[in-house]
Amino acid sequence: MIKLRAVVEVPTFDAESRPPWPVAPMAAGSWLELAADCTDLEVGLFVAMLVRPRDVAPPGGRNEVVNAVLAEECLIAPGGLRLADTVTGMAVVPGCCAGLEDWRDWVRVVDGESPWLGHDPAPEVEFADDGLRVWQDGGLGRTRGRWAETSVLVQRPALIDLLRSVHGDLVGFLAAIDAWARGVGLEERGGALVEAIDRHFAITPPLELPAG
Repeated sequence: MIKLRAVVEVPTFDAESRPPWPVAPMAAGSWLELAADCTDLEVGLFVAMLVRPRDVAPPGGRNEVVNAVLAEECLIAPGGLRLADTVTGMAVVPGCCAGLEDWRDWVRVVDGESPWLGHDPAPEVEFADDGLRVWQDGGLGRTRGRWAETSVLVQRPALIDLLRSVHGDLVGFLAAIDAWARGVGLEERGGALVEAIDRHFAITPPLELPAG
């Protein structure tokens, strides 16, 4: 089975950037999948990722941290979309410097164009007769090194359905953020936080895709 998931990379939190609320105990460098069924701890982890430590003067409490998120002109989150084949065990993850904010660039694949998906390694889409093959490293990694032959094959109609599913996952995740914000007592800041995340990560606007 081919799966496509919106993900963000878990950062390292030091003493200065420790979140003022409980977060999921995930290892730095691992991938947090975003969907409606995320727990409060996972949502708290995501929101904590959005804050740059220098933007919050210590000791920064809950409101100060959320205010820092709301003050950002451009929210970014290292990540994007993770494509996996559960049969072969192969998975292609976002490259370095790729961000969740650009997740809609995958729509360009449906139109026959390989978008920039990060570097080091550099994911790349190859348009082949048997479908779309997404390589973890479109350069030397195809033939040698750590990423040799790491790729996932997906058919174009299937990719359209997968992108619609990702859109639904992100809309559901936005609802999970809203529930989390109410649960931790953010009050009016909660609504502003949901609106900001929706706007910066282009979550709720319709996804313009062909019929399939």
